[in-house]
Amino acid sequence: MQIHNKNSLKSIRQDLRNNATIEECILWEQLKGSKLANKKFRRQHSIGNYIVDFYCPEKKLIIEVDGEIHLSLEAIEKDKDRDENLRGMGFKMLRIENKEIKFSMGNVLKKIKQSLQ
Repeated sequence: MQIHNKNSLKSIRQDLRNNATIEECILWEQLKGSKLANKKFRRQHSIGNYIVDFYCPEKKLIIEVDGEIHLSLEAIEKDKDRDENLRGMGFKMLRIENKEIKFSMGNVLKKIKQSLQ
């Protein structure tokens, strides 16, 4: 059973890449081309029926960039279930808030490097 980049989610992945948030674009600039810790990252990668913001296949690390939409009780519960399901599939999760990317990129990169170990 294919769990990575299902064809049925291809157009959604493309749309998300083409309409990325400013914070996702800023972080992608730091991750693309194996710039961080010499690790390859993919963006808007699907795993099962989920589309994750960034994914490092070598370390099975998923990075989610959370904006204000993730602050509602409903979104928090949905994210919690999603994270548990992905962890159950053997993936590591790292959630980063938009404001961290805007105001503390050094700390964000440090967190990601620690998660890659």
